[in-house]
Amino acid sequence: MSSETEKPAMPSNFIKAIIEEDMRTDKWGGRVHTRFPPEPNGYLHIGHAKSICLNFGLAREYGGQCNLRFDDTNPTKEDVEYVDSIKADVHWLGFDWEDRCFYASDYFERLFECAVRLIKLGKAYVDSLSADEIREHRGTLTRPGTESPYRNRTAEENLDLFMRMRAGEFPDGAHVLRAKIDMTHPNIVMRDPTLYRIRHAHHHRTGDQWCIYPMYDFTHCLSDSFEGVTHSLCTLEFENNRELYDWVLDTLEMYHPRQYEFARLNMTHVVLSKRKLIKLVSEGAVDGWDDPRMPTISGFRRRGYTPEAIRDFCERIGVARSGNSVVDYGLLEHCLREDLNDCAPRVMGVLRPLKLTIVNYPDDKVDEFEFPFHPEKPEMGSRKLPFTKELWIERTDFMENAPKKWFRLAPGQEVRLRYAYYVRCVDVVRDASGEVVELKCEYDPATKGGWSNDGRKVKGTLHWLSARHAVPAEFRLFDHLFREGGPADVTDPDSLAASLNPDSMEVLKGFVEPGLADTEPGWHCQFERTGYFCADARLTQPGAPVFNRTTGLRDTFAKELQKG
Repeated sequence: MSSETEKPAMPSNFIKAIIEEDMRTDKWGGRVHTRFPPEPNGYLHIGHAKSICLNFGLAREYGGQCNLRFDDTNPTKEDVEYVDSIKADVHWLGFDWEDRCFYASDYFERLFECAVRLIKLGKAYVDSLSADEIREHRGTLTRPGTESPYRNRTAEENLDLFMRMRAGEFPDGAHVLRAKIDMTHPNIVMRDPTLYRIRHAHHHRTGDQWCIYPMYDFTHCLSDSFEGVTHSLCTLEFENNRELYDWVLDTLEMYHPRQYEFARLNMTHVVLSKRKLIKLVSEGAVDGWDDPRMPTISGFRRRGYTPEAIRDFCERIGVARSGNSVVDYGLLEHCLREDLNDCAPRVMGVLRPLKLTIVNYPDDKVDEFEFPFHPEKPEMGSRKLPFTKELWIERTDFMENAPKKWFRLAPGQEVRLRYAYYVRCVDVVRDASGEVVELKCEYDPATKGGWSNDGRKVKGTLHWLSARHAVPAEFRLFDHLFREGGPADVTDPDSLAASLNPDSMEVLKGFVEPGLADTEPGWHCQFERTGYFCADARLTQPGAPVFNRTTGLRDTFAKELQKG
């Protein structure tokens, strides 16, 4: 889409309307306080980016605060590596929690005290059924649950058992603490949900201090209350859990934030499930969490996506109350192209090199031609590139038996070498297998600068590099990690492998212009006629750049917007 094309109207955000009404009625004393509560059991993906932008963005827009709070209540799956990666992702997206980085583990003692209060109120009990037995007693949507035989233990018995659970007397699974609500409740979540379970595991922050850990539903609402949150924003899968959120806080008569649910992000071509992404990483199907094909924020960053593009994408998709719509991956690429089109310098790179020798060009002559870094932004400057007898061009820019409307190089056909000269192919050199390995061409010295004064019209313009001065480089081209439509049908992580695209990455050995020899990792550019690229943050070394293709130049999504 051109810069002059009017952008489509942004989708509505129903939560903004709620906040504005709350501020009008002074419901929270004019405060807006949100939180982003990730579990440190994996890297964040693009779906989490929507939640980050929503929670931090609303706080910023309405002069409020947003906490970063880690829900670290399951030590068997958590790691400091995940904590560090989440912090890095939030900062990279452009948000700051200031001095409000909290952990559920900060509240373990207070949470335990709340559980004790529920026991004393007769609203919680220690259950000794196994996990399978609890599941069977819970019932179904059409069959009410049945009460545990341990449900009517006295408060004194429950308190004694709970204290002994904390002291480590019992093995994992021997007992759980459950809320005492209603086993016939139409909302299955409210059928005596588990509040605490025994787990003898080392915690990354509290060590071996605890061997009982609170469940998410119990931790979440109380943490919101402790922190003075006003608007607790969750995705739709927690809609049924809101009733339990309210029950805990009402029963304990505590400060009570309001939970709101919004539709989660679903996208074509990607899987947004930590469980499935962990499987891809652990089985070596990808090169770690930051593999440029992964839908993780770190993967997008390594591939060359910008925080501005992701924030724009999250704004464009809006925030809906409900719905199972799937966002076209092309919209994310469109947002990226719009951003990079303005800021990415244009440089030369040849990905699939084919030698071009100018037979009538002096052997030792070196011309220099001025190349702007951006055709529409002279303030970005320019640089000079050397031109010699032997050049590299793209192999895909030559066709021996070319069709009628082929405007690139072919035997007897003339093209323009960008900013340099006109050349005409006069001979083709093959190796023993018959593969074309070199083109012999003649140049017209009168076309210096790439223009003719005699009225000749040449439609084809090719990019090139001086073979003598070009720097070897590696290029990594990516396609979607999954086959067309594959991820949408994946419900079992074991079947992920069958949906993987075997051609999701292509590695090429080519050349770049001399000034890119010591490219800084993470540097963005547009290789002319090829696409937007980023120097790989992990693989790029001085004198040996590795470039990831961030996205191609074609923006089919923008064309669809213009049609619509």
